Amino acid sequence: MNPQFELLDIDNPCIGVCQSNKKGYCFGCLRSRPERQLWLSMSTEERREVLRLIVGRKQRIEQMRQRKGEQLGFDFEEDVEMGELF
Repeated sequence: MNPQFELLDIDNPCIGVCQSNKKGYCFGCLRSRPERQLWLSMSTEERREVLRLIVGRKQRIEQMRQRKGEQLGFDFEEDVEMGELF
């Protein structure tokens, strides 16, 4: 069986926002420290896996933002008696 050759290299997902959160994930590209450090030495399959993980991380972040918005969602147009709040 012949190995399949990649015609195009997978671009680095870095967007130039290189700051990490407490767990080491970049705010810009959502890669972990090892994923960022090893990117140049990764195979095409490894890079595809990192890109797949990034998509999942973006989805989880969006879900958290939606849940947080739902939790904080007050209807400020509605008149509420102060006694009903406490």
